[in-house]
Amino acid sequence: MRTLKFLLQKEFRQIFRNKNILRMMFMVPVIQLIILPQAANYTIKNINIAVVDLDRSSYSSKLVNKVLSSGYFKLAEFSHTYKEAYHLIENDKADIVIEIPQGFEHNLEREGNQKISLSVDAINGVKASVGSAYLTRIIQDFNGQIRLDWVQPSMMNQMPTIDVASSNWYNPNLSYYLFMVPGILVLLVTMIGGNMTAQNIVIEKESGTIEQINVTPVKKYQFILGKLIPFWLLGVIIFTLGLTIARVVYGIIPLGSIALLYLFVSVYLIAIMGFGLLISTYSETPMQANSLIFFFLQIFNMMGGLYTPIDSMPAWARVITDVIPISYFIKVMRMIVIKGSHFHDIIPHILIVLLMGVILNTWAIINYRKTT
Repeated sequence: MRTLKFLLQKEFRQIFRNKNILRMMFMVPVIQLIILPQAANYTIKNINIAVVDLDRSSYSSKLVNKVLSSGYFKLAEFSHTYKEAYHLIENDKADIVIEIPQGFEHNLEREGNQKISLSVDAINGVKASVGSAYLTRIIQDFNGQIRLDWVQPSMMNQMPTIDVASSNWYNPNLSYYLFMVPGILVLLVTMIGGNMTAQNIVIEKESGTIEQINVTPVKKYQFILGKLIPFWLLGVIIFTLGLTIARVVYGIIPLGSIALLYLFVSVYLIAIMGFGLLISTYSETPMQANSLIFFFLQIFNMMGGLYTPIDSMPAWARVITDVIPISYFIKVMRMIVIKGSHFHDIIPHILIVLLMGVILNTWAIINYRKTT
């Protein structure tokens, strides 16, 4: 313990001596946690739409007004022909073209049906699918209103109706921030914890101080613990800072136990920092460590369930997510913060992450060599 004490003193002095590391560890998460949830928004708005109204009737005008007043679409241009509107898509000035044919109102009243043409710019698949779904829903609602207008008042009481009572559990207001902020906080803790520890041993190698440590009677597990504990404490502090920002800026108060969150983040930091230390033992230069940790963190971020539901991934991808620690942390954060889950709900996740931490840190201790 005395040896470990001196190693910890050395590490803390090195950390607080380097002002750039402190700025990176504390300022970067604060700025990103404030900015990223504002920018990474799943709500699709300001969809540019070009309208080709060849009928210019009262029904076509009502339909166009209903589309533009929905709040999702922004008028790019009223075009006289479909060819003019298509040029707007080619020049990236419109995302969707809606063409209302001539005789729209007449055919609708006389024959009871009429087709409307939609052309969607599908380069951005998400925007195309969501935009066309919005527009289809608006047209269906407009169609339902027309049917009600045509039904005689005396027949209204005879028409069968189905009343739907829906409720949104855990996120009644469908708040985007309540869903994304906990996940982004996990991402930031992972980036800081993994990146800082990955740089640690290679910095010692580059400066030459690793040779001085290697000739001392310091055991390998003491050396790894001396590298792990300071960043573990700083990771917990950064997590606390992130929870404070989530509460002050976004008004997010966890429904579950705060202590349970800290229990899981404590175990998670051991796993992700063990992974960073393992990379550090394999790397010879900071550039090599940076490249390796960047490669793996990109996989963690894309496949951890932050942006894409894991259940929607193909089978081979779901197998990979089973060995990615960040996927368990994101799920547990949302379970505790949004759902208010208890300890027995997260036992399987915490045991898996704990096992990962034991394996990764043991691997790092074995791989670290005191001789060259």
